[in-house]
Amino acid sequence: MSGRTARERVRAELVREITEIAREQLATAGAAGLSLRAVAREMDMVSSAIYRYFPSRDDLLTALIIDGYNAVGAAVEAADEAARGGGTSFGERWLAVCRAVRAWALAHPHEYALLHGTPVPGYRAPQDTVAAAMRDTAVLMRIVSEAHAADALDPAGPCPLAPPALAGDMARARTALSFEVPADVAARAFTAWAGLYGTVSFELFGQFNDVIEERAAYFDHSMTLLGRLVGFQEAH
Repeated sequence: MSGRTARERVRAELVREITEIAREQLATAGAAGLSLRAVAREMDMVSSAIYRYFPSRDDLLTALIIDGYNAVGAAVEAADEAARGGGTSFGERWLAVCRAVRAWALAHPHEYALLHGTPVPGYRAPQDTVAAAMRDTAVLMRIVSEAHAADALDPAGPCPLAPPALAGDMARARTALSFEVPADVAARAFTAWAGLYGTVSFELFGQFNDVIEERAAYFDHSMTLLGRLVGFQEAH
């Protein structure tokens, strides 16, 4: 038993080192330039040895993607837990988790780009990534669901009904997230969710350069506007 535990520890440490070096490659070569051979050289390993842990570049990419989604998911969950513990409003919880997404993205720009930037040519994310990818979204939708259940949503203006062509997509999304709210609330929430990541991506990928200088203030204001779309009361 002890020998197997020791092997597991060695394997876990090697996997950790491989993924750390791979993250460094993301910063210098981008996801498209990720190379198992380059990682092996950095670790002073023969290429065949690294394939025992990651049989292909896509397997390594998948591990990095899952790690990234789990990291931002954990940050969002922690932010909501802290906000709930402080007895804050639903709107304040919404703003807290939005800020957590932005903070993580600014601290890990290359990992964020792997998750939400240009798709890597030839790579298709497997089903293994889905659970991790939903962690942050599940928190956002839980806040909306709890606010709806508490009759605390007061949307800003009427919401046009989604066209029939979107009925299937909306139903699948609500089922996947166990998002038990009316269709108009779901539509507002998904629009706000897309707006959150669109705003973060604009900042990280340079679209605000020479236009928006007070980035944090702009972000908070944008998230407050999106929160009002959903129906949250204004938060600061």
